[in-house]
Amino acid sequence: MTDGYSPAWRRFTIVILRPLLYGALKRDWRGRGNVPREGGLIIAANHISETDPLALAHFVYEAGRYPVYLAKASLFGIPVLRPILRGTGQIPVYRDTKDASLALRDAADALRRGECLMFYPEGSCTRDPEMWPMTGQTGAARMALTTGAAVIPVASWGAHELLPYAKRPKTGLAGSLKKGFHPFPRKTMRVAAGPPVDLSKYAGEPLTRDVLRAATDDIMREIARLTGELRGETPPAELYDHHRVVRERRREAGLTEPAPAEAEGGDDERKGTR
Repeated sequence: MTDGYSPAWRRFTIVILRPLLYGALKRDWRGRGNVPREGGLIIAANHISETDPLALAHFVYEAGRYPVYLAKASLFGIPVLRPILRGTGQIPVYRDTKDASLALRDAADALRRGECLMFYPEGSCTRDPEMWPMTGQTGAARMALTTGAAVIPVASWGAHELLPYAKRPKTGLAGSLKKGFHPFPRKTMRVAAGPPVDLSKYAGEPLTRDVLRAATDDIMREIARLTGELRGETPPAELYDHHRVVRERRREAGLTEPAPAEAEGGDDERKGTR
């Protein structure tokens, strides 16, 4: 084992998945040179489908890094997955338990060891009807400002045509997608990486809610800009705020709800991974 992972397990996943992904999907990759080959690194990406983690991982690996995701702790209890997740050094996330902070500690340790961590700051697949990135949660910004790791913004497009997200809105572009898995004809996975997000103006600042929100907004604006380049469109000036929409709907229904906590890069199923 090396720093919590097995080189043999990592080689095994590469040998199995790499040829499958090359054969199953077409690629339009841009900006791989923006991904540093050494040092602790945060990849912050948009999230449009349960399948985009594979497309993103493939892109990152071919850019010279092995991707490490923050995975829902329950996945580590599945016999088939447990040895793979632990063997490749993925990080368990214990949501809503006294051990929830362990993921942040382990993520920070992994960054200091020079790992490449994959974050989906939106916290889930986008709920924007037109499938633009949403506002982000603050986990990636917190990790970057705590450890000094660079944040590389990454946009992906195309995975939604392979497998649309089941909980997507029923209107707009999202509502026009057909349910189910559609491997044929082969889909093109478009992925673009930009230069590191400049967070220098926050260096040395207390990690207040306002600072973390501003840094997160900077990250999400870069992801949205790259998404627009892939789509050949201009992203919206104001990103979709799913939490605000949910609160407004609850108020209209006469319900009350406490303000949502800022999750540290989580997700519906696999925190920081989907």
